[in-house]
Formats: sequence, C-alpha cells, structure tokens
Amino acid sequence: MNATTITGTERIFGLDVMRATAILMVLGGHLLWIYPDCPRILGQIFTLFGFWGVELFFVLSGFLIGGILYRLFVTTDFNRTTFFYFLKRRWFRTLPNYYLILLLNCGLGLLFGFQMEHVGYYFLFLQNFATTMPTFFSESWSLSVEEFAYLIGALAFFIAALVFRRKNKSRLFLAVVLGLILLFIGIKVGYYFWTSNTTLMQWNVSLKAVVIYRIDSILIGMAFSWLYINYSEFWLKHKLKMTVLGCFLIVLMFIGVGFFQILIENYPFFWNVFYLPITSFTFALFLPFLSEWRIAPSWFAKPVTWISLISYSIYLIHYSLVLQLLKYWIDTVSLPDWQLHLFTLVYLVITFSLSYLLYRYYEKPIMALRK
Repeated sequence: MNATTITGTERIFGLDVMRATAILMVLGGHLLWIYPDCPRILGQIFTLFGFWGVELFFVLSGFLIGGILYRLFVTTDFNRTTFFYFLKRRWFRTLPNYYLILLLNCGLGLLFGFQMEHVGYYFLFLQNFATTMPTFFSESWSLSVEEFAYLIGALAFFIAALVFRRKNKSRLFLAVVLGLILLFIGIKVGYYFWTSNTTLMQWNVSLKAVVIYRIDSILIGMAFSWLYINYSEFWLKHKLKMTVLGCFLIVLMFIGVGFFQILIENYPFFWNVFYLPITSFTFALFLPFLSEWRIAPSWFAKPVTWISLISYSIYLIHYSLVLQLLKYWIDTVSLPDWQLHLFTLVYLVITFSLSYLLYRYYEKPIMALRK
C-alpha cells in the first residue's frame, strides 16, 4: 500500500495486532474485579494493562482518523459538505453500537436497580466532558474522548481551510494538529494550577478520564499519520529505531518512575501535565513497525484479525453488561480458586460470543450501509 493512500479502511495486520492487544489488555485490567485479592505484582500489572489498552486505542484511532482527515483536507476544499461527510461516516461507525449498548445499560439499570446518574448526558457524550463521570456505563469515558476529538479536529480543519486558503495544506494540517496538542496540554497545565491533585486515585478519575484533558492523546496519533504520509522513507528506514526507543521509554516511564520514586505526591506537575502525553508518544513510536507488518502465519493471523474485528463490540459489552450481570447473579467473593477460574472462563466465552454476534448481525450490516 502506498502511504499516501491511507484511508483507515484497508486492513494492515500490524495495526490489527495493536488493536487486538489493546482490547485484551482492557479485558485483563477488568479481571481485577474477579480477582481483587490476587498477588500485588499481578494486580499492578493488570491495572497497568487496563490503562495501556485504552491508550493504545487512542493512538491507533488518531493515526487512522488522521490519515482520513489528511486525505480529505489536502485533496478537497474541506468545506461544509466535506466536514459533515467526515462526521457522518465517523458517526455511522461509532454511534449505532454505542447507543444500542447505552439503551441496554439503561434498561438493565432500571430492571435491577443499578445506580444511574445524569443518564441524559451519555446521549451527548457529556458524561465526562469537563468533570468526573458517574459510575454508570463507566467504560464509555473513552468513547466521549474519541467523539470530541473527531468533532474538534474536523472543526479545526474546516476553520483552517476557510482562513488560510492559499497555504500549503500539508504543512497547515500539521500546524493545526500541533497547535491543538499544545492547546490541550495547556489545559492540563491549567488543571495543575486549578486543583491540588496529589493522589493517583484522584488523577485517575478527574484527569485521565476527562475529555478536555485527553484529546491530545488522539491528536498525537494524527501527528504520526502526517509523518507516515509525508516522510514514508524516514518511516521505513527508522521503524526499528523508533520501536527500540518506544521500548526504552516504556521501561523508563513504567519501571523507572517507580524505581526513582517519581510519584504524583512528589511530582504532581509531571503527572498532571506530561505523563499522559509522553505515554501517547511512547505508544505512537510503535506505529512505524506495526504499520509495515503486513503478513503472518494463518494460525496467528486469523485469531488476531478476528479479535480486532470484534474489538469495538467487546469494549462496549464486556464490563457494564456481561461482567456486571454475572457479578450481580454470582457472588465471587467466597468462591474457591477453581470456581473463580471457571467463572472467568464463562465470562470470557460469553463476552467473545456476544461480541461476535453483535458485530456479525448489527455492526457489520450498518457499516455496509455507509458505503
């Protein structure tokens, strides 16, 4: 595939690996609800997996959507028609599944008496726009980040196309993306001065999972899509070096931080402002290698591609629907280990089976309609 033809529709195996890894990490992170008393080191690893999984999704989404936006921006006038064309295709991809699962969550909440706060906000993705979100449908926080990233990004390109008609559109695209990244990092600086956050628990709910502090994660992926399209030789030549650098930063960020005691209690500015953007940049460094990984043995490629295809459905139903209902019916606290393992197996089988059905008979037919 020529780099300049990236549209986000063709399948690239390495990106499927990234997507499948992300959803498996998210599933791993939520297994802590089943095994709250697991050894401390395993608990830390699974917690980290839950965090990493969503961050991988953000970077990958930004990379793919950035390629689509770039193609539209440089080859069209990016007028009002193009703006709504982009949004309609994005919404066709994301909203039907989201609203179906949201309605199911609302129905189950009413049926079983689950806590439901500010449900109306969820229909507009405002549940965590600028404040900590309620506990209802908790995994939806990342979907709000993505939807507003699409909207704000497309709107910024629309305004740029109106104001700077004669500029080099490729450079203008990069300028808009970098400008937005700086803007949202600046908002995190504001968060640092507006709050006295020095605990990881508060950081997790009031910064990491709030829309206005997270959009730069997707924009970093967009910046890498610009690099991929405009400097394909550099991308290919240095893909291994960037992968090694990414591995080094992972060790530095997620092992060195603990080893050198760079904790939020002692370094709140670093955590509140730079930790999340550096994390996104770190995972983006794996894109050159993964985007050029085209083939694999069928025994490996088939399950990876299958998991990648149903990953959106898995993300939507695995926690608030499947795991919450199973935990409602079965008290796992007093179960012996072998029964906990059986419970986990049943949970995973139900999650993957329902996700495939949702993808096959709902998501995929709707996706076909947008063509």
